[in-house]
Amino acid sequence: MIECKIKIHLDGFILDANFSIPDRDITVVFGASGSGKTTLLRAIAGLEKSDDGYLKVGDSVWQNGKNFLATHKRQIGYVFQDAALFEHLDVKGNLGYVIKRTTGLKEDFIESIFNLLDIKALLNRTTSQLSGGERQRVAIARALLTHPKILLLDEPLSALDLKRKNEILPYLDSIHNDLEIPILYVTHSHDEMSRLADHLLLIEDGNIMGNGPVNDMLTRLDMPLSHGGDAVSIIEAKVMGHDTEFNLMHLEFSGGQFVVPDNDLPVQTKVRVRVAARDVSLTKSKQVDTSILNIFPAIVQEMVTEGEAQVMVRLEIKETILLACITRKSSSKLGLEKGKEVFVQVKSVAILS
Repeated sequence: MIECKIKIHLDGFILDANFSIPDRDITVVFGASGSGKTTLLRAIAGLEKSDDGYLKVGDSVWQNGKNFLATHKRQIGYVFQDAALFEHLDVKGNLGYVIKRTTGLKEDFIESIFNLLDIKALLNRTTSQLSGGERQRVAIARALLTHPKILLLDEPLSALDLKRKNEILPYLDSIHNDLEIPILYVTHSHDEMSRLADHLLLIEDGNIMGNGPVNDMLTRLDMPLSHGGDAVSIIEAKVMGHDTEFNLMHLEFSGGQFVVPDNDLPVQTKVRVRVAARDVSLTKSKQVDTSILNIFPAIVQEMVTEGEAQVMVRLEIKETILLACITRKSSSKLGLEKGKEVFVQVKSVAILS
């Protein structure tokens, strides 16, 4: 685990962070601008100092009380919003600067990082010849070549347009899948959070509001992300087959199978899907004369009023949790209450990966 208990005062702003998160996978630090996301990353890197606190990454203690490990002794890879490449060096020079200063690097590891980020073709380019996405790939490669115990990414896609973001996201997936290091990824983008997060750390006004697996944080009705028009559920699934007659694809998840338009993904491919709460409706009995293909039996776990006219319903489909946003009138007609058995109708499913 990564264990953190720090308190930092900065010009009227206080970061009070007390949490434990997994030391593998991607933890997204999510919150509005000014909530303390970057300050938290800087504190983990040792760039902001807490006079008294505790920070442990894996088996390494970086702070214990007033005993504080300097930044250069912490094995971190840090990627900033603007890539921060040395403009007077070409790509090979930027990467070579780190390689020369990192002891114990082996050629096969260096080669693996070059391949992972697909940067061999960029080595002889100047930084001015790189696109925004290419600059960030080089910056990430440079960070990984320090052989870090943790990778810190501070809104690395915020300066990129949608096309460039979509180009670099698969590389972040590759890092996640191929390297066994934890990644802390700062963003205020719902799309990036939904696409990347295994674990979610919610921060607001310098305080940790929630901490847990991404779908738990998205669907807990005591958490802010489970409310409003952006409320969604994130579900892990696997491609099980293709319906060639109707150009459809079957995705298996713990609650059953989704039927979605086919995009030619191979069988057994793992995917992540997003279901918006507004795209889920409920019925007392299973409908047969309907255009909706994704219908599942579910149990009402919890309900909360959403504004004056709507209700947010937390549902369990076997081991999968799903949100549905319906009108108060519909809730009353269905007689919804905790423990009631209903049928969930999912009108739309978005494949994220």
